[in-house]
Amino acid sequence: MKNNKESLQLQAAKRPWARITAVSAVLLIAVSMFTACGTKDNAVQTSGNTSAGQEDSTKGQITEPGVATPESSDKESGTTKEQSGDTGKTGEKGKTAQEASADPESEAVLVNKQFGLPDGYEPKDLVYPNVPFTFSEKIDKRKMRKEAAEALEKMFDGAKKDGIYLAGVSAYRSKKTQTALFNRYVKKDGLEKAKTYSAVPGYSEHQTGLAIDVAGSDGKCAAESCFGGTLEADWLKKYAHEYGFIIRYPEGKESITGYKYEPWHIRYVGKEIADEITSKGITLEEYYNAVEVTGKP
Repeated sequence: MKNNKESLQLQAAKRPWARITAVSAVLLIAVSMFTACGTKDNAVQTSGNTSAGQEDSTKGQITEPGVATPESSDKESGTTKEQSGDTGKTGEKGKTAQEASADPESEAVLVNKQFGLPDGYEPKDLVYPNVPFTFSEKIDKRKMRKEAAEALEKMFDGAKKDGIYLAGVSAYRSKKTQTALFNRYVKKDGLEKAKTYSAVPGYSEHQTGLAIDVAGSDGKCAAESCFGGTLEADWLKKYAHEYGFIIRYPEGKESITGYKYEPWHIRYVGKEIADEITSKGITLEEYYNAVEVTGKP
C-alpha cells in the first residue's frame, strides 16, 4: 500500500510539469506560426515596394530606343519641333531640313532664318559667269559657284532667244558684305522690318554662291517690288526651273520662307529639284518638310 501511495504521489507531482510542457509546446507552435506569417507578410510587402519603386523610377522613360515619337521626346526635353526648326520628317530626297542644311557645298543646301552657314564659310569654286550685269566692275557680287554660273549662262541665252534680256544685279556676298548691308537696312527701317527682306549675316543665300538677284537689262526695278509683273519676271517664273533655278521667295509663301515676295531672287538647286518644286508650287522649306519660318514677315 505504501508503494502504491508513493507512486500516486509521484505521478501527481509530475502532472504540473506535463501541463507546463504541453502549454509551452502550444506556445512554441503559435510563435512559430506567427513568425512564419510575419515573414511571409514582410516578404510580400517588400516585393510590393520593390515593384512600385521600379515603376516610379521608369515612369515616363523610353525603354525601347527609336520608338518614341518626336512629340513625346520634345515634351520631355521642353523643346518643340517648331523651335528647333525641324519636323523630323524627310523631304523628297530622304533628307530632313537639318540634314539639308548641314552641307554648305551641296547645290540643294537649305539656308534660311533657322539654318545658317558655318562661320567663315566661303565657296571654293566661285567664278565670274559670262552674262551682263547692271554694273561693269568685276567684284565679288558678280561671282557664283561654277555649276550655278554655267546654268545662269544657259538661262540668259534661253531668255534672249525668247526676246527677254536679263542682267545680274547681285550674286555672291561674303558674310562681311552682308553684315554691312544688313546694318544699313536696320538703320533705315529698324531691325524687325529689315529682317523681312534682308538676311541676318551668316544666314543669307547669297553667301552660298548659288543665289542671284536679276533684273531686265535696263536695270529698272532692280531688286524692287515693281519688278514683279514685268516680262522678265514672268519669264523667270515660267522657265527658270528648266535651268535648275527656282524663285526662292514666291508670292503667298511669306509665312513659310520668312521673307517678302522677291520675284528677282532666284536660287540654283539643280534641275531635278527645281522641276519638282516648280511643278508642285512649293518652296525649298516645303520640299524638305521644314516648319514655317515665321508667322508673318
